Amino acid sequence: MTWPTDYLNKVICGDCLQVMKGIPDKSVDLVLTDPPYGISINKKANKFGSSVANSRRATGETWDDLIPGPEYFAEIFRISKNQIVFGANYFWEYFYSNGCYIIWDKRGNLPSVPFAPTEFAWTSFDRQPKKYTFINHGFINDGIEKTGHPTAKPHQVIGAIIKDFTDTSDLILDPFFGSGTTGVAAKLLGRQFIGIEISEKYCEIARKRIDGTLVNRKLNFQEARP
Repeated sequence: MTWPTDYLNKVICGDCLQVMKGIPDKSVDLVLTDPPYGISINKKANKFGSSVANSRRATGETWDDLIPGPEYFAEIFRISKNQIVFGANYFWEYFYSNGCYIIWDKRGNLPSVPFAPTEFAWTSFDRQPKKYTFINHGFINDGIEKTGHPTAKPHQVIGAIIKDFTDTSDLILDPFFGSGTTGVAAKLLGRQFIGIEISEKYCEIARKRIDGTLVNRKLNFQEARP
């Protein structure tokens, strides 16, 4: 592949470690990603029993069983100027202490039910931390798009982060692209992106979502409340 023409605004199907090796040092403005946490979705259950719709049990997928090794994060830091990584609390050994973090408040003012009320993202930025409230608590949510991926983040949350942490000229890379939410948000906001995803299934879903992004005007970021 030839940098940058073969990378920009593309969904690249492959192992992100190998793909990132072809990207020059500090040529990406932001890596924004949600890597596997190594906690196995199949083990997740609530007091009402596991939901088949949100589990890999029906498909036999194993992509979330292992945390990416240190070589993946070394490449992420090498090629990018800044990083935002969801789930960094599951593998602190790859990151340094920093005061600018992101909290996604998934519950808002709803009463407590047995689902995680927040998610955490580490950032490399030197600024105040940010909180975004967008309801996704059990069976109640703010109209989240169904993508076919069991751990997809709402495009409203990712879009709000992109608006706050990037400029219109920035290039955003997501090396664990999944169903392409980072690309959808970047396209809507006029940013260039690169998506890398190892699963051909999710690459195809991502391409279809991104191709239809500007047509589907119901996608917006007004529902993500700072």
